[in-house]
Amino acid sequence: MNAGRKLEVLVVDDDPRVRDAVRLVLEDAGQTVTVAGDGDQALALLTPGRFDAAVLDVNMPRMNGLVAMMRMAEIDPALSMIILTGESAIQTAREAILRVGAFDMVAKPPDGEHLVGVVEEAARVTRLRRSESGSANAPAGDTGMVGESQALRTLIEQIRQVAPSQGRVLVTGENGAGKDLVAHAIHRLSKRASGPFVKINCAAIPHDLVESELFGYERGAFTGAMQAKKGRLELADGGTLFLDEIGDLSLDAQAKLLRVIETGEVERVGGTRTQTVDVRIIAATNKDLAAAIESGDFRQDLYYRLNVLPLHVGPLRERRGDIPLLAAHFLHACCAAEGKAPKRLGPEAERVLAAYHWPGNVRELRNLMERAAILVPGDEVRAEDLAPWLERARERDDAVGLRGEIERREIDAVRKALESANWNVTQAAAGLGIDRTNLHRKMRKYGISRR
Repeated sequence: MNAGRKLEVLVVDDDPRVRDAVRLVLEDAGQTVTVAGDGDQALALLTPGRFDAAVLDVNMPRMNGLVAMMRMAEIDPALSMIILTGESAIQTAREAILRVGAFDMVAKPPDGEHLVGVVEEAARVTRLRRSESGSANAPAGDTGMVGESQALRTLIEQIRQVAPSQGRVLVTGENGAGKDLVAHAIHRLSKRASGPFVKINCAAIPHDLVESELFGYERGAFTGAMQAKKGRLELADGGTLFLDEIGDLSLDAQAKLLRVIETGEVERVGGTRTQTVDVRIIAATNKDLAAAIESGDFRQDLYYRLNVLPLHVGPLRERRGDIPLLAAHFLHACCAAEGKAPKRLGPEAERVLAAYHWPGNVRELRNLMERAAILVPGDEVRAEDLAPWLERARERDDAVGLRGEIERREIDAVRKALESANWNVTQAAAGLGIDRTNLHRKMRKYGISRR
């Protein structure tokens, strides 16, 4: 960590004995230390990019550590800050981690080796944040997100607050809104950034294979298991596991995942050996999990375990001011990926894009820009280039919308018939004027089941 240059660390504590003890430990480890006796002195010393990490006491006169951190974060948002805390201030330190995004907390009196390790890891995250920030179109480049809308800024601030903690995160939002980007940003800004980031799409894997993918399996556990295989939980040990479309996880797999969360223990399919894993879980869904709980399709206890730190990613139509920036970003990236000369969006093209309703959200916009990069001749993408594609998309969306409305009405009719018949399928089918087999088929299709 110190091979390039000495770390610059700011130590803030009103007790000169603690301040000097921390300074000596860090200087013995080859770090350069600047000290301050209170929050006001720390703010006077702080300039963007000057320090790699800051170590702050919680209880200080005039300005406590929590307030000091909030003001320091306004000056240098990338700076990782570590809380020094006694037993009486544990709750305040935890509040700092959740509200302000403190990197970690270290108990007083600090263990020298532990303190040095935490400071070095904090400095590494600070440098990572700074190296990935600075794009003109991305005021929060450390998250990889492009845009300037208030909705996006609020989301980015929330990401920065939750990322340094160890809490599980539940990300909600429509398909294509960027939930996976949020998960990557949380991992990249967390203390686990040097560890693995492992993703599993619960909707893309058949139900009978989900458990073997999550937990792994031993040789001979089932037909075709010719050799043992690690599961995603094992692969994510020391890092982050992203469970995309968690609402599609089977009830059996939900129960086993709940046990892992509660115990930290994993057992492979067909195995008898229990392994301990240290994994932070980020889950995402486009479904209404509260409704899934009501219908019996999602475990309430698992929901509460996952929904410790909730984040919602709004649809693109709610942040239209970001569309021109995003479109230009995608167009430039796609031209570069295809080895084509850069293209720009004409003013009318930007207005057309901003007026469209984007049911596919950011993913749909990126696909459209990729098409423009490949198919539009010249160096400017005009409104007339985009109009035919957007018109076809509107027609397709209208057809999908009509089909969706028909399905919603059919679901409502089936559920009402079943409830009226006290979930007697034969009676409900007779009331609907269809045969029992057909009703069973519709129940499977729409995932309708008794609570």
